Parts: sequence; C-alpha cells; structure tokens
Amino acid sequence: MPTAEIITIGTELLLGEIQDTNTRYLARALRDLGIDLYRTTTIGDNEERIARVIEEALGRCQIIITTGGLGPTVDDPTRQAVARALGVPLEFRNDLWEQISNRILTRYGRQPSTNNMRQAWIPAGSIPIPNPVGTAPAFIGERGDACVISLPGVPREMEYLYQNAVVPYLKQRYHLTGVIKARVLHTAGVGESQIDEWIGDLETLSNPTVGLLAHPGQCDIRITAKANSQEEADQMIAELEATIRQRCGDSIYGTDNETLEDVVFQKLARQGWKLAVFESGLNGALRERLQSHGMPPEWIAVAESPYMPKDLETILRDLSHRLKAEVVLGVCLIPEEDKQSLTLLVLSPSGMLENQRSYGGPPQLAASWAIHSALDFLRRNLPTPLEEN
Repeated sequence: MPTAEIITIGTELLLGEIQDTNTRYLARALRDLGIDLYRTTTIGDNEERIARVIEEALGRCQIIITTGGLGPTVDDPTRQAVARALGVPLEFRNDLWEQISNRILTRYGRQPSTNNMRQAWIPAGSIPIPNPVGTAPAFIGERGDACVISLPGVPREMEYLYQNAVVPYLKQRYHLTGVIKARVLHTAGVGESQIDEWIGDLETLSNPTVGLLAHPGQCDIRITAKANSQEEADQMIAELEATIRQRCGDSIYGTDNETLEDVVFQKLARQGWKLAVFESGLNGALRERLQSHGMPPEWIAVAESPYMPKDLETILRDLSHRLKAEVVLGVCLIPEEDKQSLTLLVLSPSGMLENQRSYGGPPQLAASWAIHSALDFLRRNLPTPLEEN
C-alpha cells in the first residue's frame, strides 16, 4: 500500500492570513482510499525550500500532493520547484495554454495576459490536468514508483480536480482496492486517564487501531480500520465499538458529528419538554452555543455580574415559572486563586439536582470545560430511552 504526504504552499498560510482547509480535506480523502498519510507540511512561497521539501518527501513515500503556488504571478513558484525536485526542466504546453486562454476569454471576457502564460509551463514529462473550474492547470510528475501531484490552492478547484482526475489516477496506478474508515466515539464527564485505564489494552491493537483525543470536558475515542471493502471495515469497527461501549458505559454520549446539545435536545423532544438556561461567569459562551443549535435567545438568561451559587435555585424556579419550562439548567463559574469552581443545577419534573466541580487547567479553556460539564450533567439527569418506556 502506498504512503502519502501533503505539502500546502503559501506564505499567507504561514502568516495566518488564511486558514488551511485543504490538508483536512485531502487527509480524509486519502484515508477513504486506504492510503496512509504519514506527514503534512506547510511552506512559504520559496522555490528552493519547496523543492527541498519535495525531494525529502520523495525519499519517504510514493504519493506527494501539493496545493497552492500555481497562479500566474512571480510569487507562484510550485511549477519551478517541482521541476527542480524531479530534476527536469519546465516545458510549455500548447494544449494547456489554449485551455487557459479560452477559460479567461469566456469567463472574464478579456484576452489572457503574458503572466497567464506562466501557467502553461509544467515540468517536462508531467501529466497535465486541465482545470475546467479555474484558470490554473494542475499536473502530475512521476519518478519511479513515486508521483508529485500539484493542485491549485483554491479549495473548490482543488477538490474538483482531486475527485475527477487524481482519484482515478491513483486507483489505476497503485491498484487501490482497500479502504481506511474511522469512527469517533465521544465521551464526557470522565478524563482521558480514566478512559485510558478502561481501554488501554485496545490502544495497542494494530488493526483496527484505537486512539484518544482529549478536549476540555470531553475525550474522543477514535477507531480506525483498514480493510478490503467498506463492509469489512464497518464490521471490524462495530465489533471493537461494542467492546468499548461495554467498558465505558454511559460516559459515551455520541458518535462522529453528534454533539452533546444534539443528545440533550433529542431527549427533551421525546418528552415534549422545554429547556431554559441561566449562566453566570461564561461571558455568554453557553448562550452562543445553544443559539447556534436553534434555541431561542429569550430562553437563555445571562448574568451581567457574577452570581453566587446560593442564588441559583431561586433563579431557576423563577425561570421555570415565568417561561413555563419543564427543565431549567443553571451554570455558575467562579474564578478562584488557583482554580475555577463550577456549580451546576438542573430543575426538572424529577426535582432539583446539584453538582459541584473544580477546574485547574488553562483559564482560557475554563468556559469550554464548564459548558461540556453542564451539558453532560443535564444529559445524565434527563430520562433515558429505557426510563421513557
């Protein structure tokens, strides 16, 4: 099975002026083809440095994909850098120049400039990839069993050319038949060390593999399987997921793109209950998150000044009465000398439940931790499907 590296090119990426979304897209796309991705690199618009990075990658893997640096200006050096790394000159391709000229004429209603002609020069012997959705052609340079695939940096163009030209090329050249599939299980209310204690032996498996990724108030468990088909990968993941769920229990709240608020609102909807929220010490962060999920802002009260936890019960009962809400969540985060104290209250038809927690991590992550903790506390104290039946 071939291995791959991704090289994103552009000084604007290094300066933080734009966000690199191409690497994420390509990483997932390569995974779906069953190709192992071992390294990603971001480098500025410098021909010598780009060439050196490509040369190093050619010594480690079979597939190098670059994005960016294929524009018509002097500071678009990818073509020259790839030619330099492959040890070949640039050559002018009349077929590409015709495609570029027609594209500019039909799309912009003007004649192409001499600058645009730069885009018709590609490394000698390369396979050209015409670009019907943009003006920058792509190309594939080959050396032995390795290839350098250079794609535009514009995400829409890059994605189109990858799907329509690169995928067929990779499947044919490397006889790709396998897949790599991943599933993420989300946990809350327990730390990474506890999860590791429960499933540490599974983290040593070679296929499927198990990995942990910690976030404030949440820990993800990633299961990745290599197989000859989607069906085989699904079966491998399902068997291991069953074991993990048996060990982690209700600490697991969802999978893949599912969020804590998804789970909470699904439980509320099954009961036909309304939720009201009071937050203090979070600077409106909980309100913002719940509003983005579609919760009406008038159902979320934000304290303008810190409230003491002893006030919460009165506030929650008032909100429940005034808004006719069956469930009210209260969250109060108070900074102390070396930690942050969190008080959580949930008022529901089952009564009032309170929970006290403390956080000693980076202060800038305290609000995120508190939100995850609050939503998880609410999730655990709403009726489960078993109780509903």
